[in-house]
Amino acid sequence: MDAESGGFAARPARRKRPWNAELLLAYQSLGVVYGDVATAPLYVFKSAFAGGDIEHSAGNEEIYGVLSLVFWTLTLIPLLKYVFLVLRADDHGEGGTFALYSLICRRVRAGLLPGGGGGGELAVQPREGAAPAPRLSSVRAALERHRVLQRLLLLLALLGTCMVIGDGVLTPAVSVFSAVSGLELSLDNKQHEYILLPVTCAILVGLFTLQHYGTHRVGFIFAPIVCLWLLCISAIGIYNIIHWNPHVYRALSPYYMYKFLQKTQTGGWMSLGGILLCVTGSETMYADLGHFSQSSIKIAFTSLVYPALILAYMGQAAYISKHHNFENINHIGFYVSVPDGLFW
Repeated sequence: MDAESGGFAARPARRKRPWNAELLLAYQSLGVVYGDVATAPLYVFKSAFAGGDIEHSAGNEEIYGVLSLVFWTLTLIPLLKYVFLVLRADDHGEGGTFALYSLICRRVRAGLLPGGGGGGELAVQPREGAAPAPRLSSVRAALERHRVLQRLLLLLALLGTCMVIGDGVLTPAVSVFSAVSGLELSLDNKQHEYILLPVTCAILVGLFTLQHYGTHRVGFIFAPIVCLWLLCISAIGIYNIIHWNPHVYRALSPYYMYKFLQKTQTGGWMSLGGILLCVTGSETMYADLGHFSQSSIKIAFTSLVYPALILAYMGQAAYISKHHNFENINHIGFYVSVPDGLFW
């Protein structure tokens, strides 16, 4: 029923896709949604130890603490927060900051944009003998009453959108440069200064040139690349765990986070900025919801992305825990843990 007839506006029923269509969307989402978070193992450990805030000691408290923080950050934010909570807050299948803003405006008369906050879905006339309408919550009542809070809500939506756009510009540069930086291990210092930056710029120009082909084609182009990458880093992680430190799984305990912060103190808190990079790009799970579906994004993350990332980080930690004589602290990272036979 519509608002004039005294009922809620009908929400169109969602059509359930067959499982083969969901699996196809999950495969495509690998190339569009998970490119950033999948390449985070390239620079997370390197960023955590950069700047000299913490040092890699023989006791391995630092590397185990970083692994524990990375594991629980990946578990709490992308897995629990996005997969189980945020993805459910879609606006008729759409995701993103403005979709969330539109959803709030339709539930609360707080919209400042045209078509938002009219309360069409809320304009319910009580019928005779019907139960009284429930009292509004204090937050909802304040939003409907105060214009300043409505402007603040719109400002937060605009700010969130700007931050997503900024992340979409900066993150590819960081990911590509980190991928190309593996050449540092095989080039002289003078050589890589003139090679890394031009190669990174050329790759970035090519990546952004492909964007105008649309999500469907970009997904099919990059999905096999990301899928192969995830399988490779997980296989390398398993090898490093078995070969170097099979007991590295103990670092998944939250106790190692406590030991890490207790030993490093201020330096450990400063390194959290680099550790937080492990969830870079996870906001696209919700922002790109309109291109895919809840089920496809959940299937891709829980079945492939999350296990592969955990194995990759555990493998790096297992290798670093048995190597303490790095020439440069910046060499603590992904490429040093790759077996020599697979480096190229």
